[in-house]
Amino acid sequence: MTQNQRTVGITDSTDYTDDTDLKSIQSVKSNNPCKSVIQTGYKQTEVGVIPEDWEVKPLKRISPSQSVGLVINPSTYYDEAGTVPMLVGSDIKPNVINWKSARRISAASNHLIVSSRLAAGDLVTVRVGEPGITAVVPPEIDGCNCASMMIVRQHHSFNSHWLCYLMNSELGLSQVAHVQYGTAQKQFNISHAIDFSYPVPPRKEQSAIAEALSNTDALIESLKQLITKKRYLKQGAMQELLTGKRRLPGFSGEWEVTRLGEIGSTFGGLTGKTKSDFGEGSALYITFMNIMANVIIDCGRFEKVRISPTETQNRVMKGDLFFNGSSETPEEVGLCAYLSEDVNDLFLNSFCFGFRFRNGAEADGLYLAYYFRSSEGRELLKSLAQGATRYNLSKTALLKVAFPLPCTLEQTAIATILSDMDTEITNLETKLAKTRQLKQGMMHNLLTGRIRLI
Repeated sequence: MTQNQRTVGITDSTDYTDDTDLKSIQSVKSNNPCKSVIQTGYKQTEVGVIPEDWEVKPLKRISPSQSVGLVINPSTYYDEAGTVPMLVGSDIKPNVINWKSARRISAASNHLIVSSRLAAGDLVTVRVGEPGITAVVPPEIDGCNCASMMIVRQHHSFNSHWLCYLMNSELGLSQVAHVQYGTAQKQFNISHAIDFSYPVPPRKEQSAIAEALSNTDALIESLKQLITKKRYLKQGAMQELLTGKRRLPGFSGEWEVTRLGEIGSTFGGLTGKTKSDFGEGSALYITFMNIMANVIIDCGRFEKVRISPTETQNRVMKGDLFFNGSSETPEEVGLCAYLSEDVNDLFLNSFCFGFRFRNGAEADGLYLAYYFRSSEGRELLKSLAQGATRYNLSKTALLKVAFPLPCTLEQTAIATILSDMDTEITNLETKLAKTRQLKQGMMHNLLTGRIRLI
């Protein structure tokens, strides 16, 4: 490894690029800023600056054979009793084949259509729909079939997973975009694709690049699975804790049936505003989507609104609850959010309404926000939705709704547990986003040779 080369740690979510080491072209003459030199060990090619020991090859020279999935109408072969997956474009995602949900054909049909039969290690590229998206056939479906795909047959001269990442990269997909045609259904011709040019490292380095990117994909997949698991755990906790099916240590006794109207009152959002008032001014307002998307209002996503000193508008306060008053479906009427911070000159959008607890009310706002977003709370508010094409929630009906409510201490304890679970999920989602960004940087740098692994 030269002084300019770096090994990328796949679990490092920091920015690993180095302005000195990784710039392939550097400007060196102040009297001619457009003129540049190539970094030592690199060369200029038609696909950009790449290492000197790499080659530029068209696809037809990287792989000895390309073919097309020739099944014109795969539905004629579909068989509910079949066992062989018949892959189509919708089954293919970047580096992933959703083969378990693919339609099936019989073994006899698969034997008849040889040209489009796939082997483990082959690459399949979507031709129609999302042209250019590529995945490697896994061992689990060795011998399956496909329709209307470009097939790149595996060969010992290249690493299939490296080529798959390269074809899914910005360089690969941009070449498809330049030759695709069609309006409702984009597609491309194989005759064009076989001439696409790619930077090609030695075979050993291809494998190292593929392994690094595959490890990053594995990390992304594990984070996705962990997030899904945590969400299921939270749903289960909500179902048990918010209904009293499971009690936290130290709490016992019956819950009291309460109505919202007994512990507070509603208030409306902004009135008398025109389009020109929004996006201007020093006041802020909570948007419709901020309420729909969050249990706790995101205080980093307020928008500006112009409010004059003479206006009478309802300011919102820390501890208030907010409900959307209408939706296209009854399932989304009355989604509830809680304001956990003090914010000066904050108002509410006109499509939602607020709820404020009376002084001395024995209620925890965050607990109620979770309750009204739980399956039991949703069914309760769904029953109040009125309408046909657009469903509305009556404030009067909402204030009359009755629900079981534990003591304030138990409410707070339950809300704290659920909030902690949400925080853990949010942290995992942040880590997932950073890992995805890391992968994009890795793909660009590894597939162009700006970072060398060997």
